[in-house]
Amino acid sequence: MSATRDPRPLTGEPLSLDLLNTRWMHEGAVRDLLVDVDGLAVWLAANGLDHFAADEAALRHVLRARDALRAVVDGPLDAESAGRVDAVLGHGRIRATLTAEGPGERAEFSDTSWGPAWLAARDYLELLSTAPDRVRACAHEACILHFFDTSRNGTRRWCSMAVCGNRAKVSRHYARAKES
Repeated sequence: MSATRDPRPLTGEPLSLDLLNTRWMHEGAVRDLLVDVDGLAVWLAANGLDHFAADEAALRHVLRARDALRAVVDGPLDAESAGRVDAVLGHGRIRATLTAEGPGERAEFSDTSWGPAWLAARDYLELLSTAPDRVRACAHEACILHFFDTSRNGTRRWCSMAVCGNRAKVSRHYARAKES
């Protein structure tokens, strides 16, 4: 996998969902960007986090955050799944600051290798406080991607209308033609 090219079909989502989207389906098989530190470097660069080291410790922590986020996004939000996200969040905090521009905030980490994982978990909290009903999984049954619905009326169903949305339309058309 090239450190300069991101092979994922959906990028540019908020950090927490982009982390979930490091796993995707390709020709019926699950692909995973985060199988090694080279893939981590691609993900860090894609999200402007390349000031963090792409090393084994950071990869371990990011995978832990991805698993925790998947549990709360795809499963029921219960004490166990929330506790997994809280465990990641326990490795950092927001420090209030005063800058020349006025009040500010700075993230601080118990260990900088937790930085990317912590930022992804923190981003998920921000999505929940902004618009929890707009955090969605793609409606296509063979897709495992997630997105933040920014459509005007909040009815987006597909990670990509060109890919999954089109597949659904073709499926419906085929089913109607078969019935005729």
